[in-house]
Amino acid sequence: MSVAGRKGVSRSAVGGGPDGGPVRRIDHLWIPLSDGTRLAARVWLPAADTPVPAILEAIPYRKNDVTSVADETRHAYFAAHGYASVRVDIRGSGDSDGILLDEYVAQEQDDAVEVIAWLADQSWCDGQVGMIGYSWGGFAALQVAARRPPALKTIITVASTDDRYADDVHYMGGCVLAYYMLSWATTMHLYASLPPDPAVVGDDWRAAWLERLAGAAPMIEPWLSHQRRDEYWKHGSVCEDWDAIRCPVYAVGGWADGYRSAVFRLLEHLRCPRKGLIGPWSHHYPHDDIPPGPAIGFLQECLRWWDHWMKGADTGMMEEPMLRVWMMDPVEPRPSYDVRPGSWVAEPAWPSPNVDEQELVLGADGLGRGGVRTLQVRSPESTGVDAGDWDPFGNPADLPPDQRAEDGRSLVFDTLPLDEPLAILGQPAATLELQADRPLALVAVRLCDVAPDGASTLITRGLLNLTHRDDHEHPRPLDPGAAITVRVAMKAIGQVVPAGHRLRLAVSQAYWPWAWPSPEPVTLTVHAGPGSVLHLPIRRPWGEDPALAPFQPAEASPPLPAVTLAFESGGHDVSRSIGEGTSRLVHRYPSFHTLLPSTGMELRWCEPDIFTIADDDPLSARVECERSVTLSRDRWRVRLEARSTMSADAEQFHVTTELRAHEGSACIHSQAWSFTIPRDHV
Repeated sequence: MSVAGRKGVSRSAVGGGPDGGPVRRIDHLWIPLSDGTRLAARVWLPAADTPVPAILEAIPYRKNDVTSVADETRHAYFAAHGYASVRVDIRGSGDSDGILLDEYVAQEQDDAVEVIAWLADQSWCDGQVGMIGYSWGGFAALQVAARRPPALKTIITVASTDDRYADDVHYMGGCVLAYYMLSWATTMHLYASLPPDPAVVGDDWRAAWLERLAGAAPMIEPWLSHQRRDEYWKHGSVCEDWDAIRCPVYAVGGWADGYRSAVFRLLEHLRCPRKGLIGPWSHHYPHDDIPPGPAIGFLQECLRWWDHWMKGADTGMMEEPMLRVWMMDPVEPRPSYDVRPGSWVAEPAWPSPNVDEQELVLGADGLGRGGVRTLQVRSPESTGVDAGDWDPFGNPADLPPDQRAEDGRSLVFDTLPLDEPLAILGQPAATLELQADRPLALVAVRLCDVAPDGASTLITRGLLNLTHRDDHEHPRPLDPGAAITVRVAMKAIGQVVPAGHRLRLAVSQAYWPWAWPSPEPVTLTVHAGPGSVLHLPIRRPWGEDPALAPFQPAEASPPLPAVTLAFESGGHDVSRSIGEGTSRLVHRYPSFHTLLPSTGMELRWCEPDIFTIADDDPLSARVECERSVTLSRDRWRVRLEARSTMSADAEQFHVTTELRAHEGSACIHSQAWSFTIPRDHV
């Protein structure tokens, strides 16, 4: 048993951030809970032995290895500037006790409330706690804020959402997300099944690992079993009760991130003090040097926020506009951008007095032009293979490429070349008067910027399961051939379309692999004319706001040392068999082999996904996900391998998952699951 495992604490001195003071780091600390569970924490403290406010980040991504390098850059920075910063592995993850059963369970929130009270009671804390996190950590911050623990004074939530059903990796517009649902379920099954570190927990690590392997189950089963917006998804969705959150909220997002629309909803509906920030970023913190940039001095902005609400400092932050956004300039379509050109603009409130809705009729002669006509579309089932990543991480092929091929598979409505630039800021939507020839159908809409040379750059898009046309709780089959009118919301965006370019609205009844296809081939009939309208939120004036002070350059503390032994960047490859009429999309996240010299841990990670479909057969849709993770140190070596598949017939989804765990060269655990889940109006 190591010293850390025996005493529960190890300490080291680390450097601070730029212009910050020295920092003490406690590499491991146990936080006891009332039911006897211990949560593992890493703590960064200012060198001075004076009580200060504490900052909490609680996530399941393993403080001791997976996130340790990047954790250091943020938490040491906060400590260097006068805060106790704490990174906790939630129950059942990393070095903490217990089993991780699902996302955002009530127990996780209960634990966080206890942790906050424990932090507030420590000698190095002055009784005040803030929460920060992106993705899972951002969700958690909102959910815990709604519980109103007394010591929680404020939160910063990044790349998260208020609505677990409508705006997460499981469903979109009531459509099953083939890309990400199974992918993320397979990844989380590994996180829930990895062992604690023997260097932290000592000889008990193996018993804890076996307990996790026996108790953790594929999360795809509950996610896919709840295909409508029921109580399962309402739990943890703070939009169910906006007034529950009373502490100040700083909501942050990125235009390349899957969750950016939530920032607008939080600003509109919360009644607590609040601010919003949206840049060009992907699914990362805004100070990270990860495409697309530009990065900003986000950690300095966090300090301004913390200092205002927990130290009473006059940082001027709350005198600034409620919302600040990066209005993106037009670009040629590419799957990655180092920097998205643009300018910062600000809004005093949201909804903004500077934004008005402009309506463009989908006419027989084009978008914003006249004429009444019925038009039909029956896109190949592979329409959508150029969609890009649902939630880009800044990898080389995450963003959608030129949309001309997708446009050719869709029904399109174009404007005439614009006489003046349009600055779109907010959430566009399309009202469509249409008919479907089958009882189950979906519709996908894409808004594109078409350059004079024909290049089509995606601006934003939306999905709607047409059986959810009334709401997501009470789906109803369609009456084939009956006309309906639906409104399809698109993801929020801030982008300028220049004069001389055209706007294009593309409509299809397939969008693979984002949306799981309807069980039968569908033909949609769209009624071009006054009943079909594109709604655009247009900001005037559209130029840069000269009164805004520029953000400071990005700062952070030095990361923990790491040695890259092998690395393969992510990829997004599409292949087609013309003769067979099939498409195959392979999405590869970055694969890496990294050594952490501070602990001697080596980490290997690989996770490809494969999506296949035939153009004329929606029941041919299939997803395959593979995962492999290896942790090793000296003679200790463990490896987890997982493989999941998902397909469907006309009545049911079919899901399989296999998990194998190896200790050294021996397979010590192997288990397979098979689920058959009825399709519920999908």
